[in-house]
Amino acid sequence: MLTQPFDLPLGLRLWPVEPSAGSALPGEGFSFSLLENTTDSYRFTIVAGANRVADIFRASQRLLPEEAFLILEFYDQECETENLAENDAQPAPTVFYSPYLPTGELLDLLIPYLPRLIHDGFVGFGLANNREGFELFYSEEKVLSCFTGNHIRLMDLLSRLGLDFVPEIAFPTDVGHDHLSLLCHPRKSLPEPFASMSDNELDYVHFCGELTEQLEMYPVEDGLSFFLSKREQDLIEQRLLQHEDFAEFAEDDFGSLLLDWSDFVSECESSFQGDLWEYRQGLRLRDMLQYVIEGMSEEFGHKLLEILTDADSRFKQTLIDRRKRLDPAAAVPLHGELFWYHGVVRNQGVELRRDLIRHGWFQP
Repeated sequence: MLTQPFDLPLGLRLWPVEPSAGSALPGEGFSFSLLENTTDSYRFTIVAGANRVADIFRASQRLLPEEAFLILEFYDQECETENLAENDAQPAPTVFYSPYLPTGELLDLLIPYLPRLIHDGFVGFGLANNREGFELFYSEEKVLSCFTGNHIRLMDLLSRLGLDFVPEIAFPTDVGHDHLSLLCHPRKSLPEPFASMSDNELDYVHFCGELTEQLEMYPVEDGLSFFLSKREQDLIEQRLLQHEDFAEFAEDDFGSLLLDWSDFVSECESSFQGDLWEYRQGLRLRDMLQYVIEGMSEEFGHKLLEILTDADSRFKQTLIDRRKRLDPAAAVPLHGELFWYHGVVRNQGVELRRDLIRHGWFQP
């Protein structure tokens, strides 16, 4: 039988196996390495017993700035139904982000939910601040991952919590396993605080739904999963400060601007309900993203373009009358073909179509 040297969460059940010669048994510890395409950011992978996870999140407050946002990943019924209808694919969890909130306030709000978030086998959650290049996430595989530029402080924090560096760490999910929701367990076998909870309170759809409503969280497209280091964010800030029209966005989280472009594209795909000025503002946002890309090294610029690939491709598919060009509202020193100005979106709301008619767009 496979022995377990630490307490697994209730949502993960390992299959019994015979340990083979030289095979490593799962155990607590962490490993880390440089993040791909960076020289100053690290990815930590941490295996910790369920009883330590809450302590790790509380201790992470020392590494986070004053504000952070919550990441929540679960199988949302509404989003899952839409994805299956569109793609006819296997269900995948939906990722939700909250707005930025004071870090201490966010952790306090999570206290009554933490046991359920930690132990349910179909839920992942985490805290992040993109501007500072920090993310801590506990996946549905019940492994912690952390992205940070301050690996020394994180190593010290983990050491203080009793976790050691293990270069070739073995994960619980390296062997066969099942994921279980808290509702899968016989009520009599559940420890507190779960034993005294109702079925509704134990249902991840319900308690995750409560969190998304309480924090006004919003779903994020799969293709917009990315990480920018603090150094990369600083380079972006310096670039935006060089243009008088973009300087006001220099201190913003650039990840939020990337998400704003994706949201604009999504609105255009359904039906853009704003007027021509508002439509131009969306195109102006893409100008700003391009301005940043062209001011970066080739390698970093390519990384940003990769992040934009999905939204850009979707926007191109919405455009019609691409033989015509919608002139930019203000000149920005950019190179190459600005595809977002060639044509207009197919699904025009009443106000946009009215303004296009007034501006002569439909003239032969």
